[in-house]
Amino acid sequence: MNAQPQPFDYYLNTLKNNYAQFSGRARRSEFWYFALFNFLIGVGLAIVDVFVGTMALNGLYSLAVLVPSIAVAVRRLHDTGKSGLWVLAGFIPVIGFIILLVFLVQDSQPYQNQYGPNPKTAMSGSVSSDA
Repeated sequence: MNAQPQPFDYYLNTLKNNYAQFSGRARRSEFWYFALFNFLIGVGLAIVDVFVGTMALNGLYSLAVLVPSIAVAVRRLHDTGKSGLWVLAGFIPVIGFIILLVFLVQDSQPYQNQYGPNPKTAMSGSVSSDA
C-alpha cells in the first residue's frame, strides 16, 4: 500500500528528483504545493531582505528555483494533454496568464497520454480526484 505524499514532499521531490525534468507528467497537487511553498519561502525571504536591507536572498532563491518552476509547469501541462510550450503564454499580459491558469487547474487526463502514464494511477493504482 502506497502512502499519500505529504505536501512538503511534493516540493522536495520537485527540487531533488525532478529539478530539470521537462518530460513526463505532474499531478495538480505536485504543481500547486510546489507553487505554494515557493510563494511562502519567497515571502519569508523578502521579509528577511527588508530587515537586512538587501534583496539578495529572495533574488538568489528565485533564480535557484526558476528551472524547476518551469519544469513542473511543463509537466503539469503535459498531465492535462497540452504541450509544454503553453508555458510561454504566461508572457502575454493578462489573457496569457488567465489561459495558463485555466490549463494548470484542469484535472489530469485519466489514462496514459502522449507524455506518459497518469501519475495518479502510478501512485495509487486507481484514478481518484486530485485537488
